[in-house]
Amino acid sequence: MNPSVKRHQLILQQLQEHKHVEVPDLCEALNVSAVTIRKDLKLLEEKGLLFRTHGGAALENPYIKDRPVNEKEQLFAEEKAAIGAAAARLVGAQEAIIMASGTSMLALARALPPNQPLTVITSALNVGMELLRHPQIEVMQLGGYLRHSSSSVTGPYAEQVLADISCSKLFLGVDGIDLDFGLTTTNSGEAHLNQAMLRAAQETIVLADSSKFGKRGFGRICGLDQVHRIITDAGISAQDVRKLEEQGIALTVV
Repeated sequence: MNPSVKRHQLILQQLQEHKHVEVPDLCEALNVSAVTIRKDLKLLEEKGLLFRTHGGAALENPYIKDRPVNEKEQLFAEEKAAIGAAAARLVGAQEAIIMASGTSMLALARALPPNQPLTVITSALNVGMELLRHPQIEVMQLGGYLRHSSSSVTGPYAEQVLADISCSKLFLGVDGIDLDFGLTTTNSGEAHLNQAMLRAAQETIVLADSSKFGKRGFGRICGLDQVHRIITDAGISAQDVRKLEEQGIALTVV
């Protein structure tokens, strides 16, 4: 068999197993140079068999387009429910927490004990409406420009409120987790608001189903060095688990 054909088969096999691969790992596995691997990835991308990313390749398009929240809610619904339940167990009575927007935040809101005294600051209207049913939970609904696709607000009004508060935890939903680039969302205004949330919280906990790994959105929120814990599902690759643990990020897999 032609050596290049054999490399291509092995690269595609690695992608099927791990969803995304990196150039150094392929160099080590195939005992060839980075130049050779990059040429292989370029050729395979031209054939429509993969998508090249910064430093590697992915089986799916790593660049995310914005979609309506009701459409996203149907995707990985069971995984998000389990992620939300795991996140709810981290919330103690009398805490003041920030909940950003996204379908994982709605899953968390549904999992919070209804009779547990709690203060929640949120940018998401659907989260606020869900928590309105719980009389023991005090909700501070941030105001600003309403994003129809996410049922959440962005803008300087919300950022100004966040500048004057301090909370124990931020629960953050994201559209993409790139282990090099960091956390991203599809909207730059939302990314900017998320940055203000980071500054207002002592601990950042990311809620993301495993499909978010290896993906990038338009707006960068932060690097992984600002993340304390990630809660995800069992679909996460062993490679990503290892790299997150090497960075000192606590990982909860449901």
